[in-house]
Amino acid sequence: MIGEVFQFLHGVRYTKLAGVNEEGHGEETSTGTCCKILLDVEEAKEQVLFSLPAILTNLFFSLITLVSVMFAGHLGELPLAGATLANSWANVTGFAFVVGLSGALETLCGQGFGAKSYRMLGIYLQASCIISFLFCSIISVIWLYTEPILIFLHQDPQIAKSAALFLKFLIPGLFAYGLLQNILRFLQTQSIYVMPMVFSMISIVIHIAITYGLVHWTSLGFKGAPLAASVTLWISVLMLAFHVSFAKNFEHTWEGFSLEPFQYIMTGLKLALPSATMECLEEWAFEILVFMGGLMPNSTRTTSLLAMCVNTQEIGYMVTYGLSVTASTRVSNELGAGNPGRAKNAMLVTLKLSLILSFTIVLALTFGHNIWARFFIDSSSNYSVLIEDFASMTPLLAVSIILDSLQGVFSGVARGCGWQHLAVYVNLGTFYFIGMTIAGLLGFEFKLYAKGLWIGLICGLFCQASTLLLITQLKKWTSDFSQNPKEREPILEPSYISGLWIGLVCGLSCQASTLLLITQLKKWTYDFSQNPKEKKYQFWSLAR
Repeated sequence: MIGEVFQFLHGVRYTKLAGVNEEGHGEETSTGTCCKILLDVEEAKEQVLFSLPAILTNLFFSLITLVSVMFAGHLGELPLAGATLANSWANVTGFAFVVGLSGALETLCGQGFGAKSYRMLGIYLQASCIISFLFCSIISVIWLYTEPILIFLHQDPQIAKSAALFLKFLIPGLFAYGLLQNILRFLQTQSIYVMPMVFSMISIVIHIAITYGLVHWTSLGFKGAPLAASVTLWISVLMLAFHVSFAKNFEHTWEGFSLEPFQYIMTGLKLALPSATMECLEEWAFEILVFMGGLMPNSTRTTSLLAMCVNTQEIGYMVTYGLSVTASTRVSNELGAGNPGRAKNAMLVTLKLSLILSFTIVLALTFGHNIWARFFIDSSSNYSVLIEDFASMTPLLAVSIILDSLQGVFSGVARGCGWQHLAVYVNLGTFYFIGMTIAGLLGFEFKLYAKGLWIGLICGLFCQASTLLLITQLKKWTSDFSQNPKEREPILEPSYISGLWIGLVCGLSCQASTLLLITQLKKWTYDFSQNPKEKKYQFWSLAR
């Protein structure tokens, strides 16, 4: 069993690597093998050249709405609160969902490109754009009723009104963002990364100019900030669309508009909905964590600390996001070409690069956490207290950043292989049934507060990454474009039955670790203690 696991984790086929050539250069082969076990340099070089532009592209396009919030914030305290709330609401209810919808193209276009079914890429792109348009229409209706919804959720009426106004002018940008994500996936699955990065840089420069002009040079004021974001997003879509339409690189993958994509809407939906769900489940978990912080006795301090941690975590994930895209692209391309072995090797290289990058981030955070915390805190009375609190959270943040980078790679592999439906169950079970449960137990019952909530998140991330690793071992890596119909539905492979033992070990490890933590934190009292106050902890009294 251990030998099989070791063989899988290192991507080595012993039978192929143990041979000696005719001249007897066995030592040379062994040396090359050892180097390849450490890191496949050629594959790593290709992935780095792809992931860096992907990171910058994602960063610049993500900054568009953030820049609008910053300009709105300079108009006063109420505009800042309204724009911030609107941006969070937009991410939770809209942007995260449409990003997830575009994940279907990572499977369809990625495997189609690998299988050299080039014309299908344009068909799938149009079908995915239709799907995004339909769901954006539904989301826009929800955004129109943002004010009563936020008031129902006990938000301040003035802030809710300001947020609703911001979202009203951001609705056109939602449709553009959906189209933008689809086009980006269309390009990324073809390993085209330089032009999207260039266009994203142009877009953010244009956006700063447009936002400044609409906010300060017109009577729009606050309304100009979200309107500028919508205008910039549509400009970005048009630039990418013209590039796809007229560049020679796409003469085989884009043949123009047709009615054929309507036949593939259901095909896209089968992957788009699970992909969107898995994206939202993960995004919402962090929002729930901050919400739980608001139920703590010292809610202001705890919420501020958790907000700092969540933002740090998201920035760390944004840096490693390019590797998730790389994993999805390389795996889907190789599966489409009928090379499952190379697909697995690509995943292993991405995992090693992800670990290197995440450890670099953790190292920087370890030595510079006080400097980093000052970016979030003003010179208030709680300044030194929050600095100390964030320093105490840094070890936990280090663990969560590393785990998040690993699960990002596995999630990319799941999208590349078309396993989104499995990832939905994994995210739901690990984040909510395990992670949030442990977070509530440690945060409230054992009074660990912010640390307890974050430990629960770490447990969820660990279980998620472990389960996705288990799936990559047990599932048969096949392409939807396989010529053999029997191979289109991946099945459990008996040869990887040892993966079941890995899952069992992971589950027992979580159980043992949690029980050990409980024995250390729980106050050991006799049930018939004379002091009634020692008999139990009051969970809901703290929540109130």
